[in-house]
Amino acid sequence: MGFFLCDHIRKRICFARKDSHEEDSTDRGLDNSELAYYLQMKDLLRTEHLSRTDVEMLLDTAGSFASNPLRANTALANQSVAIYMTKSSTRTRIASETAAAHLGAHPIFLRSEDLQIGRGETIADTARIISNFASALIVRTFAQADVDELGKWSSIPVINGLTDTDHPTQLLADWMTIREVFGKDVSGRKFSYIGDGNNMSHAWLIMGAIMGAHVVVATPEGKWAPDKDAVATAQKIAQTSGAKIEVLTDPEAAAKDASVLYADVWMSMGDPEEVRSEKLKALAPYAITQNLMDLTVNDSIFMHCLPAHRGEEVSAEVLDGPKSVIWREAFHRRTTIQAILYHLTRGELQGNI
Repeated sequence: MGFFLCDHIRKRICFARKDSHEEDSTDRGLDNSELAYYLQMKDLLRTEHLSRTDVEMLLDTAGSFASNPLRANTALANQSVAIYMTKSSTRTRIASETAAAHLGAHPIFLRSEDLQIGRGETIADTARIISNFASALIVRTFAQADVDELGKWSSIPVINGLTDTDHPTQLLADWMTIREVFGKDVSGRKFSYIGDGNNMSHAWLIMGAIMGAHVVVATPEGKWAPDKDAVATAQKIAQTSGAKIEVLTDPEAAAKDASVLYADVWMSMGDPEEVRSEKLKALAPYAITQNLMDLTVNDSIFMHCLPAHRGEEVSAEVLDGPKSVIWREAFHRRTTIQAILYHLTRGELQGNI
Protein backbone atom coordinates (compact mmCIF):
# COMPACT_ATOMS: atom_id res chain seq x y z
CA MET A 1 0.00 0.00 0.00
CA GLY A 2 2.52 2.61 1.09
CA PHE A 3 5.10 1.59 -1.49
CA PHE A 4 2.82 2.23 -4.45
CA LEU A 5 0.77 5.09 -3.07
CA CYS A 6 1.67 7.56 -5.80
CA ASP A 7 0.85 5.07 -8.55
CA HIS A 8 -2.43 4.24 -6.86
CA ILE A 9 -3.42 7.88 -6.52
CA ARG A 10 -2.58 8.56 -10.16
CA LYS A 11 -4.53 5.52 -11.38
CA ARG A 12 -7.56 6.23 -9.23
CA ILE A 13 -7.67 9.84 -10.46
CA CYS A 14 -7.36 8.61 -14.04
CA PHE A 15 -10.10 6.00 -13.75
CA ALA A 16 -12.45 8.30 -11.82
CA ARG A 17 -12.04 11.15 -14.26
CA LYS A 18 -12.39 8.92 -17.29
CA ASP A 19 -15.66 7.70 -15.78
CA SER A 20 -16.77 11.33 -15.55
CA HIS A 21 -15.58 11.96 -19.17
CA GLU A 22 -12.61 14.17 -18.23
CA GLU A 23 -9.92 13.73 -20.86
CA ASP A 24 -7.04 14.99 -18.68
CA SER A 25 -6.66 12.59 -15.76
CA THR A 26 -4.05 14.29 -13.59
CA ASP A 27 -3.12 17.75 -14.85
CA ARG A 28 -5.59 19.82 -12.83
CA GLY A 29 -5.16 20.04 -9.06
CA LEU A 30 -7.09 18.07 -6.49
CA ASP A 31 -9.62 19.66 -4.19
CA ASN A 32 -9.69 18.57 -0.53
CA SER A 33 -12.47 16.00 -0.96
CA GLU A 34 -10.67 14.36 -3.89
CA LEU A 35 -7.36 14.27 -1.99
CA ALA A 36 -9.01 12.62 1.03
CA TYR A 37 -10.54 9.97 -1.23
CA TYR A 38 -7.33 9.15 -3.06
CA LEU A 39 -5.31 8.88 0.14
CA GLN A 40 -7.45 5.99 1.38
CA MET A 41 -5.84 2.56 1.58
CA LYS A 42 -6.64 0.84 -1.72
CA ASP A 43 -5.27 -2.67 -1.10
CA LEU A 44 -4.36 -5.06 1.68
CA LEU A 45 -1.04 -6.32 0.35
CA ARG A 46 0.93 -6.76 3.59
CA THR A 47 0.10 -7.06 7.28
CA GLU A 48 2.31 -4.06 8.04
CA HIS A 49 0.08 -1.80 5.92
CA LEU A 50 -2.71 -1.97 8.49
CA SER A 51 -3.03 0.57 11.29
CA ARG A 52 -4.41 -0.41 14.66
CA THR A 53 -7.48 1.69 13.90
CA ASP A 54 -8.00 -0.33 10.73
CA VAL A 55 -7.64 -3.63 12.59
CA GLU A 56 -10.07 -2.60 15.33
CA MET A 57 -12.65 -1.50 12.75
CA LEU A 58 -12.23 -4.72 10.76
CA LEU A 59 -12.65 -6.83 13.91
CA ASP A 60 -15.74 -4.86 14.99
CA THR A 61 -17.29 -5.47 11.57
CA ALA A 62 -16.22 -9.12 11.53
CA GLY A 63 -17.94 -9.58 14.88
CA SER A 64 -21.16 -8.22 13.43
CA PHE A 65 -20.80 -10.50 10.39
CA ALA A 66 -20.31 -13.46 12.75
CA SER A 67 -23.72 -12.93 14.31
CA ASN A 68 -25.49 -11.60 11.21
CA PRO A 69 -23.68 -12.75 8.03
CA LEU A 70 -26.22 -11.16 5.67
CA ARG A 71 -26.54 -7.76 7.30
CA ALA A 72 -24.81 -6.09 4.29
CA ASN A 73 -26.00 -8.48 1.60
CA THR A 74 -26.48 -5.75 -0.98
CA ALA A 75 -23.13 -3.99 -0.42
CA LEU A 76 -21.67 -5.58 -3.56
CA ALA A 77 -24.92 -6.49 -5.28
CA ASN A 78 -24.62 -7.09 -9.04
CA GLN A 79 -20.83 -7.01 -8.76
CA SER A 80 -18.14 -9.68 -8.87
CA VAL A 81 -15.08 -10.54 -6.77
CA ALA A 82 -12.20 -12.32 -8.52
CA ILE A 83 -10.35 -14.94 -6.47
CA TYR A 84 -7.04 -15.90 -8.05
CA MET A 85 -5.07 -18.78 -6.51
CA THR A 86 -1.90 -20.55 -7.60
CA LYS A 87 -1.75 -22.45 -4.29
CA SER A 88 -4.31 -25.02 -3.20
CA SER A 89 -6.68 -23.88 -0.48
CA THR A 90 -9.52 -25.07 1.72
CA ARG A 91 -10.26 -22.26 4.19
CA THR A 92 -9.18 -19.25 2.14
CA ARG A 93 -11.11 -20.32 -0.95
CA ILE A 94 -14.34 -21.27 0.83
CA ALA A 95 -14.15 -18.26 3.14
CA SER A 96 -13.51 -15.86 0.24
CA GLU A 97 -16.31 -17.19 -1.94
CA THR A 98 -18.76 -17.21 0.96
CA ALA A 99 -17.72 -13.73 2.10
CA ALA A 100 -18.27 -12.31 -1.39
CA ALA A 101 -21.65 -14.04 -1.69
CA HIS A 102 -22.77 -12.74 1.70
CA LEU A 103 -22.10 -9.20 0.44
CA GLY A 104 -24.22 -9.86 -2.65
CA ALA A 105 -21.30 -10.33 -5.07
CA HIS A 106 -20.66 -13.14 -7.51
CA PRO A 107 -17.31 -14.82 -6.74
CA ILE A 108 -15.22 -15.81 -9.76
CA PHE A 109 -12.58 -18.43 -8.90
CA LEU A 110 -9.48 -18.45 -11.12
CA ARG A 111 -6.32 -20.53 -11.37
CA SER A 112 -3.28 -19.64 -13.46
CA GLU A 113 -4.31 -22.16 -16.12
CA ASP A 114 -7.63 -20.31 -16.45
CA LEU A 115 -5.87 -17.09 -17.42
CA GLN A 116 -3.51 -15.98 -20.16
CA ILE A 117 -1.04 -15.12 -17.40
CA GLY A 118 -0.13 -18.81 -17.58
CA ARG A 119 0.88 -18.26 -21.23
CA GLY A 120 3.00 -15.18 -20.72
CA GLU A 121 0.56 -12.28 -20.36
CA THR A 122 2.08 -9.84 -17.91
CA ILE A 123 0.85 -9.32 -14.36
CA ALA A 124 0.29 -5.64 -15.17
CA ASP A 125 -1.94 -6.44 -18.15
CA THR A 126 -3.83 -9.07 -16.14
CA ALA A 127 -4.45 -6.56 -13.36
CA ARG A 128 -5.85 -4.02 -15.78
CA ILE A 129 -8.18 -6.57 -17.36
CA ILE A 130 -9.52 -7.92 -14.06
CA SER A 131 -10.09 -4.34 -12.90
CA ASN A 132 -12.54 -3.87 -15.78
CA PHE A 133 -14.80 -6.67 -14.57
CA ALA A 134 -14.43 -7.22 -10.82
CA SER A 135 -14.83 -4.95 -7.81
CA ALA A 136 -12.03 -6.64 -5.83
CA LEU A 137 -9.32 -9.25 -6.32
CA ILE A 138 -8.23 -11.78 -3.69
CA VAL A 139 -4.87 -13.42 -4.43
CA ARG A 140 -3.23 -16.52 -2.93
CA THR A 141 0.16 -17.21 -4.47
CA PHE A 142 3.86 -17.79 -3.85
CA ALA A 143 5.75 -14.55 -4.47
CA GLN A 144 4.92 -11.41 -2.50
CA ALA A 145 6.24 -9.41 -5.46
CA ASP A 146 3.41 -10.78 -7.63
CA VAL A 147 0.78 -9.52 -5.18
CA ASP A 148 2.52 -6.15 -4.96
CA GLU A 149 2.57 -5.94 -8.76
CA LEU A 150 -1.13 -6.76 -9.01
CA GLY A 151 -1.85 -4.04 -6.49
CA LYS A 152 0.30 -1.57 -8.39
CA TRP A 153 -1.58 -1.97 -11.66
CA SER A 154 -5.13 -2.70 -10.45
CA SER A 155 -7.66 0.07 -10.04
CA ILE A 156 -9.67 -2.19 -7.68
CA PRO A 157 -8.73 -3.38 -4.17
CA VAL A 158 -6.26 -6.28 -4.13
CA ILE A 159 -6.22 -8.50 -1.03
CA ASN A 160 -3.33 -10.77 -0.08
CA GLY A 161 -4.85 -14.16 0.76
CA LEU A 162 -1.38 -15.65 1.42
CA THR A 163 2.13 -15.44 0.04
CA ASP A 164 5.37 -17.16 1.00
CA THR A 165 6.25 -14.24 3.28
CA ASP A 166 2.95 -12.96 4.71
CA HIS A 167 -0.64 -13.91 5.59
CA PRO A 168 -2.64 -10.84 6.68
CA THR A 169 -6.12 -12.34 6.32
CA GLN A 170 -5.20 -15.24 8.62
CA LEU A 171 -3.91 -12.87 11.29
CA LEU A 172 -7.15 -10.93 11.27
CA ALA A 173 -9.03 -14.18 11.90
CA ASP A 174 -6.54 -15.01 14.66
CA TRP A 175 -7.02 -11.69 16.39
CA MET A 176 -10.79 -11.93 16.04
CA THR A 177 -10.54 -15.21 17.93
CA ILE A 178 -8.18 -13.73 20.52
CA ARG A 179 -10.61 -10.85 21.07
CA GLU A 180 -13.53 -13.23 21.58
CA VAL A 181 -11.59 -15.21 24.20
CA PHE A 182 -9.68 -12.47 26.05
CA GLY A 183 -11.49 -9.24 25.15
CA LYS A 184 -9.98 -6.08 23.67
CA ASP A 185 -7.56 -5.45 26.52
CA VAL A 186 -4.63 -7.85 26.14
CA SER A 187 -2.23 -6.01 28.42
CA GLY A 188 -0.20 -8.41 30.55
CA ARG A 189 -0.78 -11.30 28.16
CA LYS A 190 1.83 -13.11 26.09
CA PHE A 191 1.12 -14.65 22.70
CA SER A 192 3.64 -17.22 21.46
CA TYR A 193 4.15 -18.82 18.07
CA ILE A 194 6.38 -21.92 18.17
CA GLY A 195 7.80 -23.74 15.14
CA ASP A 196 8.95 -22.79 11.64
CA GLY A 197 10.01 -19.21 10.95
CA ASN A 198 7.71 -18.94 7.93
CA ASN A 199 5.11 -16.49 6.64
CA MET A 200 2.92 -17.08 9.67
CA SER A 201 5.74 -16.22 12.07
CA HIS A 202 6.30 -12.96 10.15
CA ALA A 203 2.63 -11.99 10.20
CA TRP A 204 2.33 -13.04 13.89
CA LEU A 205 5.11 -10.65 14.92
CA ILE A 206 3.90 -7.76 12.78
CA MET A 207 0.21 -7.98 13.74
CA GLY A 208 1.17 -8.33 17.40
CA ALA A 209 3.30 -5.20 17.06
CA ILE A 210 0.41 -3.29 15.47
CA MET A 211 -1.85 -4.33 18.35
CA GLY A 212 0.64 -3.29 21.02
CA ALA A 213 0.88 -6.84 22.37
CA HIS A 214 3.62 -9.02 23.83
CA VAL A 215 4.34 -11.46 21.00
CA VAL A 216 6.94 -14.19 20.86
CA VAL A 217 8.28 -16.38 18.07
CA ALA A 218 10.41 -19.41 18.99
CA THR A 219 12.21 -21.21 16.16
CA PRO A 220 15.52 -22.97 15.54
CA GLU A 221 18.46 -20.78 14.64
CA GLY A 222 19.62 -20.43 11.06
CA LYS A 223 17.59 -21.31 7.99
CA TRP A 224 14.35 -22.01 9.88
CA ALA A 225 14.38 -18.69 11.75
CA PRO A 226 12.06 -15.82 10.75
CA ASP A 227 13.21 -13.37 8.10
CA LYS A 228 15.29 -10.55 9.60
CA ASP A 229 13.41 -7.90 7.63
CA ALA A 230 10.08 -9.08 9.06
CA VAL A 231 11.50 -8.98 12.58
CA ALA A 232 12.87 -5.49 11.96
CA THR A 233 9.47 -4.33 10.66
CA ALA A 234 7.76 -5.62 13.81
CA GLN A 235 10.35 -3.98 16.04
CA LYS A 236 9.95 -0.67 14.23
CA ILE A 237 6.16 -0.72 14.65
CA ALA A 238 6.58 -1.72 18.31
CA GLN A 239 8.56 1.47 18.97
CA THR A 240 5.37 3.49 18.58
CA SER A 241 2.72 0.92 19.57
CA GLY A 242 4.34 -0.15 22.84
CA ALA A 243 4.44 -3.82 21.83
CA LYS A 244 7.06 -6.23 23.12
CA ILE A 245 8.70 -8.38 20.43
CA GLU A 246 10.72 -11.47 21.30
CA VAL A 247 12.45 -13.90 18.95
CA LEU A 248 13.70 -16.93 20.86
CA THR A 249 15.14 -20.39 20.28
CA ASP A 250 13.78 -21.94 23.50
CA PRO A 251 10.22 -23.31 23.12
CA GLU A 252 9.78 -23.70 26.89
CA ALA A 253 10.68 -20.06 27.48
CA ALA A 254 8.15 -19.09 24.81
CA ALA A 255 5.44 -21.23 26.40
CA LYS A 256 6.07 -20.07 29.98
CA ASP A 257 3.08 -18.00 31.19
CA ALA A 258 1.74 -17.58 27.63
CA SER A 259 -1.95 -17.00 26.96
CA VAL A 260 -1.70 -18.40 23.41
CA LEU A 261 0.45 -21.12 21.89
CA TYR A 262 0.30 -21.07 18.09
CA ALA A 263 1.52 -23.66 15.58
CA ASP A 264 1.73 -24.00 11.81
CA VAL A 265 2.70 -26.88 9.56
CA TRP A 266 6.44 -27.46 9.29
CA MET A 267 6.48 -28.19 5.56
CA SER A 268 4.85 -25.27 3.79
CA MET A 269 3.66 -25.25 0.18
CA GLY A 270 6.71 -24.56 -1.92
CA ASP A 271 9.21 -26.11 0.51
CA PRO A 272 11.46 -28.52 -1.46
CA GLU A 273 10.84 -32.14 -0.53
CA GLU A 274 14.56 -32.82 -0.23
CA VAL A 275 14.77 -30.68 2.95
CA ARG A 276 11.97 -32.57 4.72
CA SER A 277 14.17 -34.86 6.80
CA GLU A 278 16.54 -32.08 7.87
CA LYS A 279 13.72 -29.66 8.65
CA LEU A 280 11.59 -32.07 10.66
CA LYS A 281 14.64 -33.06 12.71
CA ALA A 282 15.46 -29.42 13.47
CA LEU A 283 11.86 -28.60 14.39
CA ALA A 284 11.12 -31.71 16.49
CA PRO A 285 11.88 -29.93 19.80
CA TYR A 286 9.33 -27.26 18.84
CA ALA A 287 6.29 -29.55 18.68
CA ILE A 288 3.48 -28.24 20.87
CA THR A 289 2.65 -30.99 23.33
CA GLN A 290 0.72 -31.12 26.56
CA ASN A 291 4.00 -30.56 28.42
CA LEU A 292 4.34 -27.16 26.73
CA MET A 293 0.67 -26.32 27.30
CA ASP A 294 1.18 -27.06 31.00
CA LEU A 295 3.64 -24.15 31.14
CA THR A 296 1.00 -21.65 30.03
CA VAL A 297 -1.47 -19.65 32.13
CA ASN A 298 -4.70 -21.29 33.32
CA ASP A 299 -6.97 -19.70 30.70
CA SER A 300 -4.60 -20.22 27.76
CA ILE A 301 -5.69 -21.39 24.33
CA PHE A 302 -4.09 -23.29 21.45
CA MET A 303 -4.32 -21.90 17.92
CA HIS A 304 -3.39 -23.24 14.48
CA CYS A 305 -4.02 -21.79 11.01
CA LEU A 306 -4.60 -25.30 9.58
CA PRO A 307 -4.20 -27.74 7.97
CA ALA A 308 -2.62 -29.55 10.92
CA HIS A 309 -0.45 -32.66 11.07
CA ARG A 310 -1.20 -34.42 14.33
CA GLY A 311 1.94 -35.87 15.85
CA GLU A 312 4.19 -33.45 13.98
CA GLU A 313 3.95 -29.74 14.87
CA VAL A 314 1.26 -30.45 17.49
CA SER A 315 0.08 -33.49 19.39
CA ALA A 316 -3.45 -34.80 18.86
CA GLU A 317 -3.99 -34.34 22.60
CA VAL A 318 -3.49 -30.59 22.25
CA LEU A 319 -5.08 -30.06 18.83
CA ASP A 320 -8.27 -31.87 19.80
CA GLY A 321 -8.14 -30.87 23.46
CA PRO A 322 -10.26 -28.46 25.52
CA LYS A 323 -7.91 -25.49 25.04
CA SER A 324 -8.00 -25.70 21.24
CA VAL A 325 -9.97 -22.96 19.44
CA ILE A 326 -9.01 -24.00 15.92
CA TRP A 327 -12.54 -24.44 14.58
CA ARG A 328 -13.71 -21.01 15.75
CA GLU A 329 -10.47 -19.57 14.37
CA ALA A 330 -11.21 -21.17 10.97
CA PHE A 331 -14.80 -19.86 11.10
CA HIS A 332 -13.45 -16.32 11.37
CA ARG A 333 -11.65 -16.59 8.05
CA ARG A 334 -15.03 -15.83 6.49
CA THR A 335 -16.05 -13.05 8.87
CA THR A 336 -12.76 -11.19 8.54
CA ILE A 337 -12.44 -11.52 4.76
CA GLN A 338 -16.03 -10.29 4.51
CA ALA A 339 -15.04 -7.29 6.65
CA ILE A 340 -11.98 -6.59 4.48
CA LEU A 341 -14.06 -6.67 1.30
CA TYR A 342 -16.73 -4.48 2.87
CA HIS A 343 -14.38 -1.74 4.05
CA LEU A 344 -11.83 -1.75 1.22
CA THR A 345 -14.51 -1.44 -1.47
CA ARG A 346 -15.98 1.50 0.48
CA GLY A 347 -12.56 3.18 0.83
CA GLU A 348 -12.71 3.14 4.63
CA LEU A 349 -9.27 1.84 5.61
CA GLN A 350 -6.63 4.48 6.32
CA GLY A 351 -3.53 2.30 6.31
CA ASN A 352 -0.25 2.69 8.15
CA ILE A 353 1.72 5.05 5.91
